[in-house]
Amino acid sequence: MEIRTQKHPKFITKHKTGAANGYLVPLYNVNDGLFPKGAEPKQVYLTVISPGEKKAPHLHFIRTGFFTCIKGDVKIVLKTPEGYKEFFSGENHEYLSVEVPTGVPSLVINSGEGEAFVLNMPNPAWTPEMNDEHDADFSDYKPG
Repeated sequence: MEIRTQKHPKFITKHKTGAANGYLVPLYNVNDGLFPKGAEPKQVYLTVISPGEKKAPHLHFIRTGFFTCIKGDVKIVLKTPEGYKEFFSGENHEYLSVEVPTGVPSLVINSGEGEAFVLNMPNPAWTPEMNDEHDADFSDYKPG
């Protein structure tokens, strides 16, 4: 199973004088063509993972996710038919975005020292009636 990922460059921003004043990281642009027409993200939300903690493992049968760590660092683990696949995203990993296809269980682990801020850009957008949160078994997962 191919998992789509996309690295994001960090661009230094500057005052009119040329002095650096920060940076920007473009995370999603419909013109990149990463998603098939109609499968583009429909919502953006932030989840925060405390130091030493993890989110999930869980599974969605309706939604596809697209995770990007924007502060801190995380390990994103997907349980595919071929086995576990690990991806790293965040400040030290080029803000890698990782697609989590429908039906693929995922686990997100804070691998940094502070809080990790992770954006998820799913399709379709979540609604309270959706009932698409399912537990997943990662008891045989051995970190690579």
